[in-house]
Amino acid sequence: MQHITYDAVNAQLCWVDAIRALEEGHRAPRAELGDMFLGPAEATLLNRGAYIEGLGYGVKAVTVFGANPQRGLPTVQGAMFLFSPEDGQLRAIIESRLITEWKTAADSVLGARLLARPDAQSLLIVGAGTVAASLVRAYSGGIPGLTRIQVWARRGDQAEALAAQMAAEGFAVQVAPDLQEAAGKADIISTATMARQPVLLGDWIAPGTHVDLIGAFKPDMREADDALITKGRLFVDSRDTTLHHIGELMQPLAAGVLSESDVRGDFYDLVAGAPGREAPDDITVFKNGGGAHLDLMMARYIASVA
Repeated sequence: MQHITYDAVNAQLCWVDAIRALEEGHRAPRAELGDMFLGPAEATLLNRGAYIEGLGYGVKAVTVFGANPQRGLPTVQGAMFLFSPEDGQLRAIIESRLITEWKTAADSVLGARLLARPDAQSLLIVGAGTVAASLVRAYSGGIPGLTRIQVWARRGDQAEALAAQMAAEGFAVQVAPDLQEAAGKADIISTATMARQPVLLGDWIAPGTHVDLIGAFKPDMREADDALITKGRLFVDSRDTTLHHIGELMQPLAAGVLSESDVRGDFYDLVAGAPGREAPDDITVFKNGGGAHLDLMMARYIASVA
């Protein structure tokens, strides 16, 4: 049984291979999923389990404490348990930071590879936390045609700090002073915030843009307004983990401004060849909702490298 820590394995992983692991995982039979949330909104225990025929079983158990950065602690902490498909033996315990960082960003970049314009050159990241840093690395590795990466955060000093951190790693990242202006010029927009009210508005988004929504993971959270959700061709990584679980979709569904049929597909559909973007001027909106099946796919990749 492997015990895999972030510090021991992170440098050995490759974004192109991580993205490929998610794509190939969606060629397997659809996953069986089960989620459990416990605790208050600001301090949640999240357990996510999945079974995929041929790939095995996985359970990720983490706590999500929104105030932890002020304490000098990670927002998300926990572990992933990977079990063999043949005999159910525990193959690996993997530090959740590895799974979350690599799965979350690879999920978004796979969505962009399937839905963004092939000639996309500019990326705007909304938010300047840990996920934003992994997005810079993942998009740079997964979409090599990018020539400009900008970051915006409510606190300008956080955006400046992220840009400096990325520069030290060899990535050229600019700070966007005005969110509306930057959003109107970006080819790809990726939001990674803890917002409970929309920070990105449909009126700002130009034709041809791909919007990647990551942050909202609970019913009371939103990053995009109704105008944006209904303005573009809407896709999700998984219908099972988004439609009735995440405020980004639950709230407009409950208000009647969105129907389930407006979600045109998920990764299983897109990887199998279902149409995504149909014209250069299409606005594509992708909800990265995560899910234990994605954790399982990523855990198998990480365990194969460790």
